[in-house]
Amino acid sequence: MERVAFDAVEPGPCTGAATARHLSDALDADTVAINHYSIASDERVSGLHAHGDQEEIFVVLDGTATIETLDGVVQLESSEVLRFPPGEYQSVRNEHAEPVELLAIGAPPESEDVRIPLPCPDCGHEFRRPSVTESGPVLQCPACGAQEAATCSNCGGESLYAVLGPNGGPVSSCSECGAMEEQ
Repeated sequence: MERVAFDAVEPGPCTGAATARHLSDALDADTVAINHYSIASDERVSGLHAHGDQEEIFVVLDGTATIETLDGVVQLESSEVLRFPPGEYQSVRNEHAEPVELLAIGAPPESEDVRIPLPCPDCGHEFRRPSVTESGPVLQCPACGAQEAATCSNCGGESLYAVLGPNGGPVSSCSECGAMEEQ
């Protein structure tokens, strides 16, 4: 048996004012990923993405999490649980005044198949994969191999996310300047 308090684990990398505590190592868990997120008002944990090879479960411990999917937005309340099968797109954010405390559980623990729901401009494939090259972040098409810099055309920022746009479909959004563009 392994036991750990959330605060005993140092926060790891996350976006904005959100904090992530990766609990799997502290619990010696090798078949499941367990992460605790504290999400401040108007912050997000991720942009729209899917894991083609990982099931994810979100448990809201406190507050109300806003979950974006390609089918729309879901408000997940305290003490509620939501499951995403492999391949289903989702994003977690907090659009409320109170902070959100959330557990994210994924199995298997490592995902090798991360998908961003932005179609390839060259061949039209339905998604691309994020990666980092020597020249910076890129989105790469798994079908034709085309790569496009994942930088904001407005400000040059490298903090882009796929989010639901005004038309309800996925768009690229810059967290630095707020610009949105269809991809």
